[in-house]
Amino acid sequence: MWRNPYTDVPDGASSPWPREAEEGGEATLPATAGGGEPPVPVEPGEAEEKEPEEEKPMTLLEHLGELRRRLVRGFLAILIGFFACYGFAKELFYYLSLPLLKVMPADAKFIYTGVAEGFFVDLKVSFVAGLFVACPYLFYQIWAFIAPGLYEEEKRYVVPLAFTSALFFLGGGLFCYFVVFPFAFTFFMSYSTDNIVAMLSINEYLSFALKMLIAFGLIFEMPLFSFFLARLGIISAQWMRDVRKYAVLAVFIIAAILTPPDVFSQLLMAAPMLVLYEISIWVAAAVGKKKTKPETAKAAQEEGA
Repeated sequence: MWRNPYTDVPDGASSPWPREAEEGGEATLPATAGGGEPPVPVEPGEAEEKEPEEEKPMTLLEHLGELRRRLVRGFLAILIGFFACYGFAKELFYYLSLPLLKVMPADAKFIYTGVAEGFFVDLKVSFVAGLFVACPYLFYQIWAFIAPGLYEEEKRYVVPLAFTSALFFLGGGLFCYFVVFPFAFTFFMSYSTDNIVAMLSINEYLSFALKMLIAFGLIFEMPLFSFFLARLGIISAQWMRDVRKYAVLAVFIIAAILTPPDVFSQLLMAAPMLVLYEISIWVAAAVGKKKTKPETAKAAQEEGA
């Protein structure tokens, strides 16, 4: 027989409604029509799904704090490399001067004129050697500082870019040591005669050699930075072709600044830079972002106007 749940009282109950909980007890809920356990009450706040919080942009002070942390870590890495290389400073200077020793006249020697010049030479050699040793970690810190401003799909390039940057930096130093130094020192020592004997200061030679090594390491980063900027759409291969004549002028100015005041050293640096610029154009053409059809049509309209 059908029974109205709102008016009919079940057998043994004084009210059709569920009994209120006694002290320390729980309320008795009516069973569902199909039998089984009554639904568990859910609070309104738990039913709503939490939307993922968007990453907030960093403030200027946060950027400066991040920059300070990256600089401190890079300095500590160089310091560790410096102490690791200081015990081998004499051997490092010998190998650094070996390209010149091979072409020096028999009666030519290295000299130093300052009391502490030999000590500071060891410090400089150890510092630059530590810089090359720590360069993978240094480049990682640089790219990690840039990473927050990139898209998610671009952040995955940080570690490969850091590793590749270190390889290019080391490759530029090796190119300078094995290719540029022999040509440069052979040319410079050709001016030594019976009456003119080369007596070279170790401090002046070291300043020349270290400046060249670091400069070639940096200019070999050109294709890599071209890859990065082309991926972001900041530059394009066509733009690099359009400004080629200005780039050639800039190359010779940079070579004149980074090399000693002689034309031969300037040409030794400018020639690889020009080759690297052409390679950078190919890199930008291979990885650069292609313009969509609406963007191409809009650009054509602007040129026509």
